[in-house]
Amino acid sequence: MTVALPRPGGPADQWCQARRWYEHELGWPTSGAAPLELLTGLRFDVLDLPLDAGSAVLSRPVRTGPVALDVRTRRLWFLVAAGSADELPELLDWLEWGAVPLDLAALGQGGRIAAPVPVGPGHGRLGTLGPGKPDKPGRAVWVRPPAPGSPGGGIEPSLPVTGLGGEGDAPDLARLVGAAATEVHRARLLRARRARSQGPADDQPLAFSYASRMSAGTRPRSLTL
Repeated sequence: MTVALPRPGGPADQWCQARRWYEHELGWPTSGAAPLELLTGLRFDVLDLPLDAGSAVLSRPVRTGPVALDVRTRRLWFLVAAGSADELPELLDWLEWGAVPLDLAALGQGGRIAAPVPVGPGHGRLGTLGPGKPDKPGRAVWVRPPAPGSPGGGIEPSLPVTGLGGEGDAPDLARLVGAAATEVHRARLLRARRARSQGPADDQPLAFSYASRMSAGTRPRSLTL
């Protein structure tokens, strides 16, 4: 009786390698089934932004943690400390963005995202963010990949967290959310303006909260974490 073995490098082998990379090298829980997904709210939460706004955030001098691109929806996922999704509404209120409609979502406990294509030795090149498509096909790719550490640690301390709850040199969640809200709002106004074809983009002042000034470093020091 002949037993058919999976061809090396086939879908089953790639799935096993991806699951092994996330669960054993990064210590992140996965769905354990195909298509592979990462569970949020356990080791990290996710800020979900449109691609144009997220790209603008990446061009700012704002520190982030790992960032992934959802190829299908063309949205960026910014990984932040677990529990950040619950803090987002109050944080937006504190930054004076609470009353402004924003295409800014957060995934926490009970959520999941498509597992981006693993990077590093044996996993191919990193999908890049640019005018064209990522150079690595998949449901999602890393734009700023996580650096594998010891299982159960090594990455979480580098995730953005609020200044009152962070330790060491972790990125500031308030600054990241402020920059994200600013760019999401800006992108929405610019898209609407282009759709109306009402002339150059600077013919109307943009209405921003203190978040934009904080991100630029001009917010009153007494109000900054």
